[in-house]
Amino acid sequence: MSKRHGSYGFDAPWAVAGLLFGAIVLLGLAGLSLSLDILAAGIAFLLGGLYTLASAISHLYTTRRGKFAVWAGQLERLRGDERLLDLGCGRGAVLLLAAQRLESGGATGVDLWRAKGRSGNHEQVTRANAEAEGVADRVELVTGDLRDLPFGDDAFDVVVSSQAVHDIPGADGRARAVREAHRVLRPGGLLLIADFRHTQDYEETLRELGVVDVRRRDAGWRFWYGGPWSATGIVEARKPAA
Repeated sequence: MSKRHGSYGFDAPWAVAGLLFGAIVLLGLAGLSLSLDILAAGIAFLLGGLYTLASAISHLYTTRRGKFAVWAGQLERLRGDERLLDLGCGRGAVLLLAAQRLESGGATGVDLWRAKGRSGNHEQVTRANAEAEGVADRVELVTGDLRDLPFGDDAFDVVVSSQAVHDIPGADGRARAVREAHRVLRPGGLLLIADFRHTQDYEETLRELGVVDVRRRDAGWRFWYGGPWSATGIVEARKPAA
């Protein structure tokens, strides 16, 4: 994977800050307990502190390196001439990875540009990142709701989304977003949704739409937000050919 030149912030910065604070507190209590010869409590606090610290390191690794590695592998299948849409593109982590492979195609990112769940989420930051990565000429940014996409039917060859659909409130709202992703995808096109919640619901919605070629899998340890208890799943589907 090539060196990134943009600024992509942190996913769920308050979560990782909480983990780091918790680790410091637990390790401090471990030191105090051991200094007072309270062995059982000291060992318990020590193990808890080390586990929490490991969770924080896992989260930091995923947000700064791991997710990029996973998505780079997923995007290797692109030919380079596709029209790709990134749902909830944020600062452009996935959008711009894709754009680097689309030498004769184009990448469109859609977002409401809200800061919830990620730091510095703003359209101007994404534009600056596109310039820094040298792909601004093949990237378009659109402000829009994932539940009501401002695009026509069958408009894209590939639709992707990374940790965005779960932010939509309510199961009905998330199902609407998946249906919209299916609507704007051309027959035979590829859909990839990575999320650490609700992936089974996304798969069920696609099957209700008549998608047969759909599967759900674990993205692996590089996409853990703290540990296996917050693993990311990937839903991959092909829209039936007309």
